[in-house]
Amino acid sequence: MWNPFKKVKNSGSNMAMGMMAKIAMKKMAKMSPQEQQKMAREAFKPENKDKTLAVMEQMRKSGQITEEQYNLAKQKLGL
Repeated sequence: MWNPFKKVKNSGSNMAMGMMAKIAMKKMAKMSPQEQQKMAREAFKPENKDKTLAVMEQMRKSGQITEEQYNLAKQKLGL
């Protein structure tokens, strides 16, 4: 039987995404490739990378992400 209070085991699924994350994903899907590239350039500026790294470090310390996820994200971001 379905239990509405049961925790989701796979937190990476779309079901676990928050409302704002879903809206952001839909908006990104509708963007042209040029707009996506422009947005990525803006997000990966050096000052924004520092902010991203600080947030990821805080998430790792609070247990929201594992050490493995933290290292994988750093590797993919080139940090």
